[in-house]
Amino acid sequence: MSAIDAQRSSDVGRRAATPIDGGVRRVAPGARRGHRQRFRRDRLLLLMMAPGVAYFLVFHYGALFGNTLAFVDYVPFLGIAGSEWVGLANVRQMFGDPDFWNAVHNTVLIAALQIVFFFPAPLALALLLHSLVGDVVKRFVQSVVYLPHFLSWVIVVALFQHMLGGAGVVNGWLDEWGLGTIHVIGNPEAYKPLVVAQVLWKECGWATIIFLAALSQVDEQQYEASALDGAGWWRRLWHVTLPGIRPVIVLLLVLRLGEFLDVGFEQFFLQRQAVGPEVGEVLDTFVYFTGFANGEFGYAAAAGLFKGVIGVALVYTANKVAHRLGEQGVYQR
Repeated sequence: MSAIDAQRSSDVGRRAATPIDGGVRRVAPGARRGHRQRFRRDRLLLLMMAPGVAYFLVFHYGALFGNTLAFVDYVPFLGIAGSEWVGLANVRQMFGDPDFWNAVHNTVLIAALQIVFFFPAPLALALLLHSLVGDVVKRFVQSVVYLPHFLSWVIVVALFQHMLGGAGVVNGWLDEWGLGTIHVIGNPEAYKPLVVAQVLWKECGWATIIFLAALSQVDEQQYEASALDGAGWWRRLWHVTLPGIRPVIVLLLVLRLGEFLDVGFEQFFLQRQAVGPEVGEVLDTFVYFTGFANGEFGYAAAAGLFKGVIGVALVYTANKVAHRLGEQGVYQR
């Protein structure tokens, strides 16, 4: 058979496998059977995934329709359809409200402190745990640092009050030694460092899981080669470890920027009264008190929509920067 005949036979075979009718490429019957077989094979996995998919569809994507509250004067008894459409009136009220901008200021400052101090902490802890030689010691330390994640914010705030409150353990020791007392709980000047320290203590251990998984994928031969070349611990860390997990670091940083204004609710709700709204108000508590306490549901929805729009813009910008640095980011170009 000549080369031309072989090429024609190959073309005919491809056209038979994926016939084209009217310019539309069709899937061969064998491919359809393959899809059905994979579906039957993975049906249990798909069934296990269904609750998670339903959760996101209902409470994340379905909840997006609630953003229409930001453009109506919402009355619960009338519903969204029966409430008066006010357009951008709630948005204009929001931009002219000093209490809203005070909440934005507190949220941005706390979020910036969390990125500066909290984001590198799990990476440093993961590097420390990864360097431990004994598996027993490593598992014990991991269990200890993971434990605070499973405590509720009510317990965490109560523990900090018990330790750092006016009649707490620390002030009791300082008073016994004649060193005076310190005013931490309820002190407006110490509030923002306090809430960042609480997040560090509670979530730092849990956040190391992804970094530890990324560190386990770094090729050990690179460490051995760099050690043979005379590289010390610091050079191996800088030239082998960090470049090996850089895609994970960039991805987590992009995701964290998307939640920049989402500093939390329960932690600040529990401590807001101790320092006052001027210092303790963040966007989440502002939305709660505006909507549920004052009954201004449309105004509260506008503030929540503002936070979402800023988050989307930050994710898009950070992802563009990641692409410029040669990383994939959250999504590809």
